[in-house]
Amino acid sequence: MSDLEEYWFDPPEGDDPAYPPLPRADRRLLLDPAAWRMAERDCAVDLAQAAQAIGRLDGLLAGLDEKTRRGLIARLAFSEVVSMLWAAGTPIPQDVLIRDLADAPSSVDLEALALARWAIGRLQGRGRLEALRDFLGLHRGGQGRGDSDLLRPTGADFDSETEGFAAGLAALEGCHAITRAAFGCRLWRLIDLSPDGHQLEAMCWAARAMADSAGPLVMVPMGQAGRRVWTIGGDAEEFLRAWCGAIAAGCEAGFRVIRQLMDWADRARRTTARIKGSNAELVIDALVVHPVVSAAALEAEAAISRDTAERLLARLQGLGLVREITGGTRFRLWTAVL
Repeated sequence: MSDLEEYWFDPPEGDDPAYPPLPRADRRLLLDPAAWRMAERDCAVDLAQAAQAIGRLDGLLAGLDEKTRRGLIARLAFSEVVSMLWAAGTPIPQDVLIRDLADAPSSVDLEALALARWAIGRLQGRGRLEALRDFLGLHRGGQGRGDSDLLRPTGADFDSETEGFAAGLAALEGCHAITRAAFGCRLWRLIDLSPDGHQLEAMCWAARAMADSAGPLVMVPMGQAGRRVWTIGGDAEEFLRAWCGAIAAGCEAGFRVIRQLMDWADRARRTTARIKGSNAELVIDALVVHPVVSAAALEAEAAISRDTAERLLARLQGLGLVREITGGTRFRLWTAVL
């Protein structure tokens, strides 16, 4: 990137509805560091509320045992990717993400599915933010997640893009991590770090960047509220205010779901206390950390037979603790009744 400043202030025009053609003076405000610093000042209350929501969710996770915490972070990551896919225009039902790629219906965009699997791993902490090749998974042989990845810069060209991205972030040195992540998400989309169709990469980077100094929380969820901000335009203040609102809503939703799951688990353990053995406890634990489960998944995770898993799921359903969500007789999926 030979002239970084010119590139920032003259983003390429195209068909992206989030960035329609703008007069040069208006384009300068999209990534003008001074405008973003002023926006941070004007959005101080919104930033404080967003940071408080992150802290509340982080504190809740910190009070749980490591296994449960790790599972709940995976559950949050899964739900977040479902919302990201909707925002990116490539929605995939959550039950499809649960199944193995080979079992996905032919109508599903397999490239989007592969990108979703990558995103779920990144939101659980895989890949280093400070090394974008590692974060994107480009250090492996046969890198890439589909045909569109062939359009990603390689070699020195990719290094130039990462240097430009780092230089852009450096312009907001000293700003809040939330501000830098919002700015970075927009900057990422205006340079060539990702090929067309890989919007989730910028979204995942931002989610991880906002949690970089948190405790056990490795990504900041926005959930369904994120659909309103991940791809919008607008000036710096408008964008940052909406971004903070989505964080507050997403973290509050995550906090509420975790509390509901903990209450459900306590109720389920009391209700199944008369069932002999520890298998019911294993099934309950799995339903806490997974949005949906199948008998086959329980067989692998809980180390119980598939017949035992199916019997226990049927019994839990009879007790009003779980429900089957597919309505079919094969590939059935179950979820906790919160």
